[in-house]
Formats: sequence, C-alpha cells, structure tokens
Amino acid sequence: MENFNSLGLPDYLMQALNYMKFTTPTPVQAAAIPPALEGKDILGSAQTGTGKTGAFGIPLIAKLLNSSKGSALVMTPTRELAVQVMATMEQLLGRDSGINTALLIGGEPMPKQFSQLRRRPRLIVGTPGRINDHLTRGTCKLTDTDFLVLDETDRMLDMGFGIQIDAVVKHMPAKRQTLMFSATFPPNIVKMSEKYMNEPVRIEVGSNNTPMESIKQEVITVSEADKYGQLQVQLQQREGSIIVFVQTKFGADKMAKKLVAMNHRADAIHGNLNQRQRDRVIADFRAKKSRILIATDIAARGLDIPHIEHVINYDMPQCPEDYIHRIGRTGRNGKEGQAVNLLTGKDNGKWKAIQRLLNPGQKVEGAKFEGKSRDYAGARKKKFGSRNGSKFRSAGGNGRPRAAGGERKAA
Repeated sequence: MENFNSLGLPDYLMQALNYMKFTTPTPVQAAAIPPALEGKDILGSAQTGTGKTGAFGIPLIAKLLNSSKGSALVMTPTRELAVQVMATMEQLLGRDSGINTALLIGGEPMPKQFSQLRRRPRLIVGTPGRINDHLTRGTCKLTDTDFLVLDETDRMLDMGFGIQIDAVVKHMPAKRQTLMFSATFPPNIVKMSEKYMNEPVRIEVGSNNTPMESIKQEVITVSEADKYGQLQVQLQQREGSIIVFVQTKFGADKMAKKLVAMNHRADAIHGNLNQRQRDRVIADFRAKKSRILIATDIAARGLDIPHIEHVINYDMPQCPEDYIHRIGRTGRNGKEGQAVNLLTGKDNGKWKAIQRLLNPGQKVEGAKFEGKSRDYAGARKKKFGSRNGSKFRSAGGNGRPRAAGGERKAA
C-alpha cells in the first residue's frame, strides 16, 4: 500500500485526505487500514507518533460515509487525547458531510454535551467516565453503535477504567467491528481482546519497548541539591519548545512560577486544571506563546505537537512504560528530537526498571555518580546502542555538566 488511492475510499474522504496532505500512509496505517476496511477487528500496536489516529480514523470515517446506518464510538484515556482525536476526525469528515459528532469528556459543561447528543451524533469520542455518566442518565444511546475504537487501551487499564469500559460495551450491539490499539500487549490486554474481539488481525509496527530512532537520549547524573541548577543549564543551552516532566501537580505549578519569575515563557499542565484551563495552556504552547511546558504524566500520551524539540525528565516516571511515552512527545513524524534525563541516586531503581523494559534479557546496571560516569557511559551506550545517540554524564557541584572523566564543561 503505497498511497490511499488504491483503497476505494469515498471521494469525500479522499478530498479531505488531500486537503490534509495525507499522501503516503505510515507503516501502521498501511498495515491496519486495508483489513479494517474489510470489516475485520484489529489489535494494533505501534510506537507513539506513528499515525495511529489515521489508522483507525480513516476506516471509521469511510464506514460512516458509505452507509446511512450505524454509528461509531472512540474511547481514549484522557481528555486531551479525546480532543485531539476529535479534531482529526472532524478534519476527515469535512464541513459538509452531514454527520454530527459529540465530544464526551470531563471538565466540559454538561448542557453543551446534552445539546450534541440531542442531534443524534453518528460519531462519539470521549473518556470512559463521562460516556458512562451519559449512559446512566439516558442521554446517550449506543444501540446502533457498531464500530468501536479503544485507543491507548493499556493506559485506560492502568488508570482503572477497565470496569467502566465493560459497562460501556454492554450497551453496544454484540455484532460490531472493534479496533483496539495499545502501546504494549501485556496479558490483561490480550485477555480483553479475547473478550471484545472476533478473530482480530494482530498488527505490530516497530518495537514497542524501544524509543524511536529519531530521538537522541542523554542521561545526566546529578545530586538532588544540584538538580534545579542543572535544569537551568539545560533550558539555557537548548533552543525551541521543551516539555519538562515532573512527578506532582504541586511541583508542576511551583516550577512554572519559578521559571516565569526568571523570565522564561513557561506554563504548567496537570490534572487539577479544568478543561478550559488545559485547552488554554495547550493552545498557548502549540502557538509558541509558551516555550516551556511543565507537565505531569497527564501529557505523556496523546499530546501531539510537532514542534516539540526537547523532553526533559526532571523527575523519572513511576511506570517504566511512561518513559517511552514521555520522550515520544518529541521526534514525531520522523523529525529529530532530544530527550534528557536528570538522574539522582534515588532514581536508580526506576532507571533499572526502564532498562529492563528497553533491553529485555540483558544485564541491567544502575547509574554511577560523581566521577564514576566513565564506566557507566560505556556500559549504557552498549545498552541503548549508538543508533539513538545516547550520552551519559554527571553534573558537578554547581549543576554544570561534567565530561565522563570528571572534567567540567562550559555551560
């Protein structure tokens, strides 16, 4: 499949794809779209930023355009991802398709969603909690919804949405087409696929436990006391848009305020913001009004902003899989990106868990600190491989980077 012309897509959809400059399918699209158009269930896995939304969105829209009956539901783990998926779906639909849509997410006014649902939408995108809320109220009906997409299913299960997903699916027809996408295929995902799907076509594009080739990774070992100083060095040295991941909502707000006080164009995003606040933060970052976005793991998945050039892990993630999704915010769609990890002594356990995920079956070593990074650099470059340009170094007492042998580099 070299292009979309050979798929027999509706003319209206082809016009939308041409307008969106979707000419060459990505690998996951080339693998998933043809069987999905045939009505087969799809169990798909691909690295982040590889065109997953198009992989399920194109056959979904084709089905809606080809028939006046039936509707489709897309469930996502977060509001941000739901908003982005809906934006892509509406582009694929165009303005004159006559197909109504509804976005059902928390943080949005209920009257607005009631209004969308009264228009009998044929496409609903939302999060499991809010969709269930409307089903309970009787404001949402899924009796004719014969096309289901579960996007980032592993994340939804990690967030405890398994029971809610089950509740939603019970309102849908048993005879339906189901497309399930997940970053990984742990046992609970396989079990869910057996429950929801009928002889699915299994698609795996690339390695799901390694970062993309276009992302250059760097590890800087640093003391807890010098960590913020090292962040300052990194922000000064790097150009372009940056996401800094931290562990807590309070920490995100606190760091953003400190950076703004130092004349950085910074903002924070986390789960305590309402939807309007989140939309404003993302819009400003997308428009480059803010250069630095301080984020909790709410932004680790689903945030698709092509101009993000750097990811800095100020705090290491609790879940090893989130490391892949965090750094996947950069290097999207084939562009190069940079990922920096500020590692303190207490992060060794988390770092080992990440290494076990990235390099299954290989011996895992922890980071070495303060003048011992030469041995660590050699070992870790072997682990990551030179293909992704990983670097490992320690920081000196003033937060400035040290070379492998302990010599200070100029900031």
